[in-house]
Parts: sequence; C-alpha cells; structure tokens
Amino acid sequence: MKTAEALMRKIQDRSAVVGIMGLGYVGLPLAREFTGAGFHVIGFDVDDRKVSMLKAGKTYIRHLPASHFKRLYEQGRFRPTSDMKELKKPDCVIICVPTPLTKMRDPDMSYVEGTARAIAGHLRKGQLVILESTTYPGTTREVVQPILEAAGLKLDEDYFLAYSPEREDPGRTDHNTRSIPKVVGGLTAASGKLALALYGSVVRQVVPVSNCEIAEACKIVENVYRCVNIALVNELKVLFEKMDIDVWEVIDAAKTKPFGFQAFYPGPGLGGHCIPIDPFYLSWKAREFGMPTRFIELAGEINTRMPQHVVDRVADALNAHGKPLRGSRVLVLGLAYKKDVDDVRESPSVTLIELLQSRGVKVSYHDPFIPVAKPMREHNITHMRSTPLTVANIRKFDCVLIATDHSTIDYDQVVKHAALVVDSRNATRDVKARNGRVVMA
Repeated sequence: MKTAEALMRKIQDRSAVVGIMGLGYVGLPLAREFTGAGFHVIGFDVDDRKVSMLKAGKTYIRHLPASHFKRLYEQGRFRPTSDMKELKKPDCVIICVPTPLTKMRDPDMSYVEGTARAIAGHLRKGQLVILESTTYPGTTREVVQPILEAAGLKLDEDYFLAYSPEREDPGRTDHNTRSIPKVVGGLTAASGKLALALYGSVVRQVVPVSNCEIAEACKIVENVYRCVNIALVNELKVLFEKMDIDVWEVIDAAKTKPFGFQAFYPGPGLGGHCIPIDPFYLSWKAREFGMPTRFIELAGEINTRMPQHVVDRVADALNAHGKPLRGSRVLVLGLAYKKDVDDVRESPSVTLIELLQSRGVKVSYHDPFIPVAKPMREHNITHMRSTPLTVANIRKFDCVLIATDHSTIDYDQVVKHAALVVDSRNATRDVKARNGRVVMA
C-alpha cells in the first residue's frame, strides 16, 4: 500500500495536482474550489473555445467570475488545456463529462468511455481517478475500470478508482460546491479513503458510502424523486385548469402544512442536464434485471408532454383573440431552463420554439442572460438572437409566452403592453392589471 500512502501524503499537504476532465457547469466550479484550497489544477476540455476563453481571463458560465480564473491562470495554479498528453501530470483525475440519452432514450456513454480511454492512454502509477458524471449503478465498475485496466495497471496496487456524484445546481445562492455534502464511494476501501481525503480538503462535509454502486444510485434516486413529483404537479395542473382551479394557489396553501408535504411546481417541461435524463438511466439498467420502472416511465411521459400542452394553450388563447396560430408572431420569454441562469441544457424553451415553428409560428425569444442562442446536441437554433424587451417590440407580437421566469424581467411592463400573455411559470402572479390578457399554461 506504499502507493496509496504516497498519494495520501500529497493530498494532505496539497502538493497533489488535480486534473478535471470537462470544464462545464460541474468541472469549472470544482476547479474553483480545488484552486481555492491550495491545489494546482489542470483543466481538460475538448472545446478549444472554452480553453481559449479561460486563458484570456474570460468565463462562459455567468455565475462563475472570470476574474477568479484569470488570476489563477496568471499565477500558474490553474491551467486549462485541450492536450490530453497532459493527463500523465495530475495525481487525481476527476471526470465531469456529459451523460446524455440517445434518440432511443438509452444511455449515451460515449463521453465517459472516450474520456476513460484518454486517461487510460496516459495512466501512470499512483493516480486516483474519480467519475462524477451522473450515470446508472455499475458504470464505474463495469465501464470505467475495464478501460483503465487495459493499460496494464492494477487497481489498488498501481491506481485507484472512485465515484462521487455531482450535485451542482447552477444559479443557487444558498448553496455552492463547497457547502453541498459530497457523497463518495470507492471501488475498493483504499480508493474510497483517498477520494474522501481529496474531497474533504475542499468541501465542508463528505458522506462516505460502501461502494461506487451506492454513490451512483444515490444521485439517480435524488433525480427520480424530483422527476416523479414534478410530473405529479404537472398532471394536477392540467386537471385543475379544466376544473378552473389555480394550481399555484393550491400548492401555496398545501405547503403551509409543517410536515408531510414538500412543494414542487409545474412548468412547461423539464430542463437541465439531470432531471429530464438521469431517471431513464435507471430505467435502462432495470431492464437488465427484468424490472419495469413504471413510475419513472409515467413521469417521463407526463413531463415530456408539457411543452405540447403549453403550445396548445397558446393556440387556444390566440384563437380566443381571433387569431390563428399559423402566421402569428410569438415572443418566448426565457431561453434558459430555469430562472436567472444562462444554462440551456435540455431547456423546454427550445422545444417550445421548435413546436411553434413547426406549426407556422414566427418565433423570437428574449433572454437577458443569453444574447445569442447556444449550440445544443439535439437542437439547432443558433441563428436566433435575443430580441430587446422594449415596449415597441412587445407590441409587435401577437402573444408573449413566458417560458422562464427570470427575476430581472419587468412583468408589469410585459402585461401592460402585450396583446396577449401566456404564462407557464406563474411569473405574473403579482401583476395587478392583468385585464384579461394573461392566460395561465
């Protein structure tokens, strides 16, 4: 165990170099915390644009300050690169790459597998590898370990392997990477001990679990819980609309109970990289054991139907104002998947835009955080630019569809000057002068 002891000493005295694979919404906050704790960090990303921006002292994630990374880069404590030959230099390598779904809603493990092969090509004795990408239970053992061991090194004797699920929630101000408890599971006891020591150096609380599978399942359960409960309130919203009951007021009343109820809120669909995707990783894995995951599948059906429901509400609202959907001009407020962030991953706003366009609608969008539409794996709206939210522009549209409830938007102004507002987020709840122009969706 001399290899483990040597690495532990490096972690404890902060001389260990940390490599982070993937400098996105998970990897970049990790880089901030490790550099802040005194570690030198090498950040790896295949996107040369991101690397160039970081080297120039710029950031592409709104809530992470560019000044922080510029200072660290100038000091030599943070080095972004796209050169995978540098992988032999870190003592600890953390994988933070996407785990999307295929078009058939099966796990797309190509990013994890490709990253593991890149690491294996430069794996040396004494390195700790940690997977953070959200995935199905068994991935670390069944996918990552065989790829790494093809390099000829042996677990615990030469290298170490663990799993620790990311728990990032972009835009939160009450919690951050450092304050969120870090669940850690090693493939072996020695690997787990090293991973615990590494994360214990940068976060306030580490939560050790028995193995990688427990840690992998933990993150899936967190996201299944949210997915199912959001589906429940989405289904209730559609029902209560027919009953002429305000679902938002119902939830506000229900959450006054001090026990036995947690508030979840409906919306135009699920967004972000976790909740719309991760539950299906477990559904896929469950088929290996002949087990149907009916709650997950039903929740997925309900949540993926919501964008179409919202478009139907827009069509009905326009029809009530004597306008057909085809040929109408609609302004979508908010391109991000949730309020006050610039993250468009799996955003229902993008689906809404495409559904409206497919029905002949002339669609524009406004988002104060996304001046130009970002590239996405499954969508192509990069030709679109944010329309300034002026009074004159608001009046040009037949309908304003609120898809994301950014707190910087003046909803009083929107309601006052729009011919019609369809609100899928209850963003206009405090606007007094609705005058019959607001339809909830």
